[in-house]
Amino acid sequence: GWPELAVRSLSDLSDLEGFSISGDDTMGINDLFEDNQLDVTASELIVSSYKHSCSFLTIAADPEDPERISMIPRSADWSAGIWDRRNHRLAAALTITEDDKDGRICSFNVWLPGKVYECSGRPLPWRAEKIETNFDQPTVVALAYDRQMDRPFGHSRISRSLMSLVDAGFRTMVRMEASAEFYSVPKLWFIGANKDAFSSNTWKSLIQAINTISADEDGNLPQLQQVQQASMAPHSDMLKTMAMLVASQTRVPVDYLGITLDNPTSAEAMASAERRLTRIADKQNVAFGRELKRAMGIAVALREGTNSIPDSMRDVHPVWAPTKEISDAARADAFTKIADKVTGYADSDVGLERLGLSREEITRLRADQQRQRAKEQIDQLKARLASAGGEEVQDGTQQPEHTGDEQERSSTAA
Repeated sequence: GWPELAVRSLSDLSDLEGFSISGDDTMGINDLFEDNQLDVTASELIVSSYKHSCSFLTIAADPEDPERISMIPRSADWSAGIWDRRNHRLAAALTITEDDKDGRICSFNVWLPGKVYECSGRPLPWRAEKIETNFDQPTVVALAYDRQMDRPFGHSRISRSLMSLVDAGFRTMVRMEASAEFYSVPKLWFIGANKDAFSSNTWKSLIQAINTISADEDGNLPQLQQVQQASMAPHSDMLKTMAMLVASQTRVPVDYLGITLDNPTSAEAMASAERRLTRIADKQNVAFGRELKRAMGIAVALREGTNSIPDSMRDVHPVWAPTKEISDAARADAFTKIADKVTGYADSDVGLERLGLSREEITRLRADQQRQRAKEQIDQLKARLASAGGEEVQDGTQQPEHTGDEQERSSTAA
């Protein structure tokens, strides 16, 4: 439906590929990313935040393996939080972790600075276990859509105005469905016919191949007239109007809503309509990236046993897939022009990302380049060894032979 399209059309533009690291990965960022499948987890978090205005990501040591750091996504309909305006982060959070078949809460966690309370009510009575984290903030981050000063937990993409438009569109569809039943049946009027000439079985009269009406007692034949059927155009026009209002409300191109306009949309108009959506996605990727970077810093600190995020996390940045579709020819042209002006751009990660390669493709390319360089070095070493061996053999064969007289003169001179 339209609400799902409002969420998916924007969430599909946020694709986390990984984290860029200056130098070697001494903090194990890539291991944490792969171990927690953060690319998939981030997608779940973003969809949930667009639905409910925000979502939460908890970071804690795995109870079964204390050396492993677990990062679990939490939905806002099963979580709550208190916002710290001064530090721009969560001051406390609560996440429901279990409920029974009747929907009653059985366990929940309370996340506070330096500690976590695991509360369980199965079996009764309720009990709480305190777990020390020795961290200066709750080990939870919140991802919000359109965070504002008066709404620190953001807004939902499924707003009240969108719900009102969806209801209006549903009513239009119901009226269209009811009109379609009458639209498929012709309206006939018999003027001057006797009432007894008609059968009480209307459906049988409609599907019969031959229907007859006799003349009256004076021999007059009834007149048959067909009334023009009601048009479906007003309903389709109304639905088109609702779709255009939804497109304006959600910044989604109207073509995405299944509406075809009379005049075909030009490529420039489509690009302009999609650009409205990509600008929102770019803005949200910056906000989401900060929270995911904070979550990664918390995970590193918990694994290393420190009480704050390491300063080296300043050189770590999330990498998102491009939100705007660009042709390969345009990318290659821009890449060539920039590489001619900027030294080292062609072989840098930034240049390869602008060329359209993903983080995985860049990693594979670096590995292939390293193998190729190693092979070239081995070939050069073999060539040097072969050349050095040939020179030794050549020097040994070209030494002049001294005769006995020359050796005697040499010894006399000495």
